Amino acid sequence: MPESVAEPIMLRESSRLQEQIEPKTRDALPVFVKGDTVTGRTDLDTAIEGRAELRKGDMVIRADRLQYNQPTDLAKALGHVHINRAGNVYEGPALELRVDAFEGFFTLPSYQFLRNRAHGQADRIDFLDEQRAVIHNATFTTCQREPQLDWVPDWVLKATRLGIDNEEETGTAQGALLSFKGVPLLPIPYLSFPLSDKRKSGYLPPTVGLDNVNGTEFAQPYYWDIAPNRDATLTPTLMTKRGVNLGGEFRYLEPAYAGSLRADWMPRDSLRDRSRWGFNANHRAHFKSDWTDDGMALNISLNRVSDDNYWRDFTRTNGSLTQRLLANDASLAWRNGYLSTTLRTLKWQTLQDVSAPIIPPYDRMPHLASRYARNDLYGIHLSADADYTRFESDSKLTGQPNAQRAFSLLQLSRPIKSAAGFVTPKLQLHVSRYTFDAPLSNGDRQYDRTVPTFSIDSGLVFERDTELFGRALRQTLEPRAFYVNTPFSDQSRLPNYDSGANDFNLSTIYSENAYVGNDRISDSNLLTVGVTSRYLNPATGAEVARVGMAQRLRFRDQNVTLPGEAAVTDRVSDLLFGASIRWDPRWSFDGTVQFNPDVGRSVRSTLGGRYSPGPFRTIGLAYRYQRELSEQIDLGWQWPLNDLWGDRSKNLGAGQGEGAGRWYSVGRLNYSMNERKLVDSVLGVEYDAGCWLGRLVWERLQTSSVTATQRIMFQLEFVGFSRLGVSPLKSLKDNIPNYQNLRGPMDIPSRFSNFD
Repeated sequence: MPESVAEPIMLRESSRLQEQIEPKTRDALPVFVKGDTVTGRTDLDTAIEGRAELRKGDMVIRADRLQYNQPTDLAKALGHVHINRAGNVYEGPALELRVDAFEGFFTLPSYQFLRNRAHGQADRIDFLDEQRAVIHNATFTTCQREPQLDWVPDWVLKATRLGIDNEEETGTAQGALLSFKGVPLLPIPYLSFPLSDKRKSGYLPPTVGLDNVNGTEFAQPYYWDIAPNRDATLTPTLMTKRGVNLGGEFRYLEPAYAGSLRADWMPRDSLRDRSRWGFNANHRAHFKSDWTDDGMALNISLNRVSDDNYWRDFTRTNGSLTQRLLANDASLAWRNGYLSTTLRTLKWQTLQDVSAPIIPPYDRMPHLASRYARNDLYGIHLSADADYTRFESDSKLTGQPNAQRAFSLLQLSRPIKSAAGFVTPKLQLHVSRYTFDAPLSNGDRQYDRTVPTFSIDSGLVFERDTELFGRALRQTLEPRAFYVNTPFSDQSRLPNYDSGANDFNLSTIYSENAYVGNDRISDSNLLTVGVTSRYLNPATGAEVARVGMAQRLRFRDQNVTLPGEAAVTDRVSDLLFGASIRWDPRWSFDGTVQFNPDVGRSVRSTLGGRYSPGPFRTIGLAYRYQRELSEQIDLGWQWPLNDLWGDRSKNLGAGQGEGAGRWYSVGRLNYSMNERKLVDSVLGVEYDAGCWLGRLVWERLQTSSVTATQRIMFQLEFVGFSRLGVSPLKSLKDNIPNYQNLRGPMDIPSRFSNFD
């Protein structure tokens, strides 16, 4: 007989280990009691004396004496009463509780909540239901109790009435007083605070700051949780040197669209003796269309301010408002098979400075671009780009007429690839037509340009196994040659609307055109040669180190230039060197050097290194040099002060274990060696005490060659409760690479972590 095959064992879900027990399931669960002496009447009442215990579902009650009446579901406990419900613990002398409804009261209790690890004492707790409770004459803190007899928490909230709503995950306090280190900080008639990271409507903690432009700032934000996918924040701010600023932000998120609106308005700014306003809006949408493959994507970004000085006077209102060029951009994009199309309008608001005026960029009203691309034509890559743009600006400022430009680019290439290398010949054809609103210097109102380009890109890859400093690695040697030939087409009378010189680096040196944009097509007859060597981890393929160099050999002069530039006559370009090292996850180095062989020295260099040996430990140093223009050193760091060179494993941060009670130094210094002064500076300290955090940060940002804004930011964060002061976190994240917040999102612990 054939052997029978056993059926596989199937695992089934069990309600016994669920984090949350449904009310219907809990009501059907049995009640278990035990103690030294148990007496009672069946289905009526039970009395337990000595080490009494009652269990049902996720709740356990212990006491010296316990009575349970089954018809009324009422439990009465006396003497050393301890109750644990889903991880929340209450202790005191006396308890009356309807078990299933969780309604009743506890006298003179101490309590500890699982979700935010808060605890305290009270005169009485009234349990309204399984989610809500009212605590009378209560204390509240998240500082964990120490074994000392005279221990007091670093911070404590005392309230005549404390409301707890676990369903909404919020708490309310009436007649409250917040004390820190024994010093009363803030009397609060009424306060609402979160019990988790869940959003909720209400007043946020006020912020107070010092600024050399604004004076003393006091802001009182109000947060409105409109819906799960919509919210708003209203922030009136009083500036002692300037007046009142009314700010607001609205955010929304839908399945097909999302966005935000922000506005600030000062009825009268004493700094400029006028009203001031700023506006920022962003909207992203995706909607279906029968004649597109994936629907249509809409993106809108609007930025407007009241005057030219807004960028200087409101440096922190909004990230997009810190620049002098504010984009108002709207685009609609879609795709049909191999064809993709974008319709766009772009209009700039240029904030002028009398001491440093700038030429405004051209508005694109409108811009229509289409691209047809295929890579499946028997190995041939074919693409065709078509672009129509209407350029508009103030001709008195630009010195050029406005125009309409139609541009097209046809590209045909045949990549030939193998494991040993590649060869990619390519043909390009640029065709342009300009129609001007005013005649050029020669009287023409129209200009046509047709420019062909031929290029061939090639490279080889050699590999070998090697060993470096006792480490097994795989080394590559990758020589590369790139040739491009573009005939000369006179473009000297052609205005420049959107072209600029490519940055000269190890990526752009292998490009056909010396310029970005479509107003200049550089004439070229040059060969770029370079070589790169990489060291790889043979097991993972991760790059450990890379070194490379490249140089251009020019066979004829480049006569197509931007306005004001001279023809390029050098037969040999500057030599580019580049290197990056990731030998150890803790260390990283990057560097590029542009070396001029005629003068025998570097004309531009960037060198940088970073050391990050563990959490909350990072230090980065960068050197940037451009001959006769700038030379800067940039240093940024986050580092614990308690053990500068000690055991890194102790630096857990976030108040965990031995990581609590630590000082951290944070900062960034940007120093100009040419001007011999600090340009931008951020200096501060952070302290993690476990149940509270302190941050003190000084920031100085250069706004012009002679002016700078300075401010001091001080914040106290009471973990699991609230924050007071001005948060420096955005400034630290923007200025310090790899900066880590000492306090991450609040974890929701399991009820089994406090199960008994």
